Amino acid sequence: MRRGRVLIMVLLIVIIGLVVAYFAFSSLFAPSGSDQPVSTDIEIYMAGQSIPQGTEITEEVLKTMSIPQGAFVDVEYRVDELNLLLGKVAKYPIDQGVPITESMVGDGSAGIAISGPQWAALIPAGQTAISIPTDRLGLVGYGVGDGAHVNINACFLFVDVDPSFQTILPNKYITLTGTGFTESGLPIITLGSIGPTDPVDAPAQGRLELEPAIQQPYYLVPSEAQRPRLVCQIVLQDVVVLKVGDFVATPATTDPNAPADQAQATETQSQSTTPDIVTLLVPPQDSITLSYLINTNAKLSLTVRNPIDQARQATEASTLQFLLSQYNIPVPAKLPYSLQPPILTLSGPALPTNIAPAQ
Repeated sequence: MRRGRVLIMVLLIVIIGLVVAYFAFSSLFAPSGSDQPVSTDIEIYMAGQSIPQGTEITEEVLKTMSIPQGAFVDVEYRVDELNLLLGKVAKYPIDQGVPITESMVGDGSAGIAISGPQWAALIPAGQTAISIPTDRLGLVGYGVGDGAHVNINACFLFVDVDPSFQTILPNKYITLTGTGFTESGLPIITLGSIGPTDPVDAPAQGRLELEPAIQQPYYLVPSEAQRPRLVCQIVLQDVVVLKVGDFVATPATTDPNAPADQAQATETQSQSTTPDIVTLLVPPQDSITLSYLINTNAKLSLTVRNPIDQARQATEASTLQFLLSQYNIPVPAKLPYSLQPPILTLSGPALPTNIAPAQ
């Protein structure tokens, strides 16, 4: 009996020891309260509403958002850097919910434009915006939109001119019946009494040729004014379209308190008409070229290209001679028969002019 009691006591002691050892071990190696994982999110500032270009940054237009510490970059503003953000001016339009970075704001006294059109901020440095006239065909059936990449074709009409007069050839002439000098040394020029004496009504200058059949000379004069010679060529490649049609007529600085329906009505009014101009982004030298082409009445048209295609293609100018040789077009022979009724001009289907682009 005594031996059984001793055995039971030993077992109890062992069990109690194991329990005590377990709790001691757990207390010794358990993580302390300071080692518990803590939140590593960082509070930064974002635009609480749409901020127009040139607007001063105030607390009313700001909100905070939490981001992981690993996603934070130094150009963003933390909540403890509010004093660095207040009083700055938005360089560009900032949409609601966009985190504000140092590149988006600047000091108004440091040259940040607080006036002028908002779209001017979309012009890359070193380029300018210029508008050119266009139509339905020039816009590829209104397939050209804002941001499209295009090539610009130009067609010209060339004529021969007199180098001295800078007037179109052939020259006109008036006969003279008396020439020489007077006794005082003054020249004598007497216009002929036969034929017109007004240069406007004077006949055009021709050329003398010999008729081989009868061996008699005759004087040829042109039957009509000189016909211009047409040539077309690509003048600019990979040009970015800034805007098709008119820009919205809004004040230089957008009023954030303006009614939304008023701005929407202005936008709808600007898009209701058929666009007849397109604004392009080009280097300054190319803008001068386009200005010259516009003022010389060159016919300009756009061709759409893939925006990822930045290659430049070497092309030959299209002339009548080029078309005949390149595409093997023969000049029709003079036959002793023809079509009736005679075909004097080529006319395609009439294009409607009241079609607005699809919205």
